[in-house]
Amino acid sequence: MDVETRLLRYFAAVAEEGSLTGAAHKLFVSQPALTKQVRRLEDGLGVPLFARSRSGMALTEAGRELAARVPVLLDGWDEAVQATRRAPRVLRLGFLDAGAVGAVHEVIARFRQAQPEWRVELRQFDWSDPSAGLARGEVDAAVVRLPFPGQERLNVRELFVEERGVLLPARHPLANSGTVEFRELWDEPFVAAGAETGAWREHWLATEEREGHPVQVGAVTSRPDEWLGAVAAGCVALAPASAARFHSHPDVVFRPVRGVSPSRVGLARPKVRTREAAPDELLEAIARRLSRS
Repeated sequence: MDVETRLLRYFAAVAEEGSLTGAAHKLFVSQPALTKQVRRLEDGLGVPLFARSRSGMALTEAGRELAARVPVLLDGWDEAVQATRRAPRVLRLGFLDAGAVGAVHEVIARFRQAQPEWRVELRQFDWSDPSAGLARGEVDAAVVRLPFPGQERLNVRELFVEERGVLLPARHPLANSGTVEFRELWDEPFVAAGAETGAWREHWLATEEREGHPVQVGAVTSRPDEWLGAVAAGCVALAPASAARFHSHPDVVFRPVRGVSPSRVGLARPKVRTREAAPDELLEAIARRLSRS
């Protein structure tokens, strides 16, 4: 049977005091409640632990066997509890691209100094999971690009918008343009995320801004290196403006685009949190810092 440590502590107190009255006083519980718990332990074990008499509570043979082992059991449990409390608490923050979380590191550094009992883990996910780990419960919060499938089931706070441009092969006829009109790209083969990413894929293909013109998908990728490689090989891809700072390839250029909506970046977290709550003050600080980026 499974025995609560509380029952063992009650048993140990009665064994040490030799009476229910003394043990109840020591434990700050009523004598009837203590009697009930001792009987519960005996019923669970299936043996009497005490011989009751007017003079007090004497241990039976079974009771002496248990009393000899309980201190070690309780000491081991107390040590385990203390070790658990000393272990750092962890906030797992997911993200997709460095451009969305560029200012987060300094916020995390300050938080770690103020609350060293917390450890913050940044986890990057590829584009096959636009929720950056939230959909599978792998993170506690995530900096995400909107829209993405399932975001209606999460608490999402929009932080900032970022213009979108286009990545072009360096040899492309528009590579030397100052600004590219989106309609000039409609017949180009585009790099796309997997079909399972739904609204996220559609956003980065700008399907709503094509006036019904069909999309040509030239490559399907889920990682930045594959994405850049596909562009270098002849495809084009819409990208946030920060891509020009964080991703480079000798055969790829970034150009502003006119005629597409911007990218929106948000901070998302579950509506119902089942594990230890992430520190709201850290997430609020991240939100404020990114909103000013």
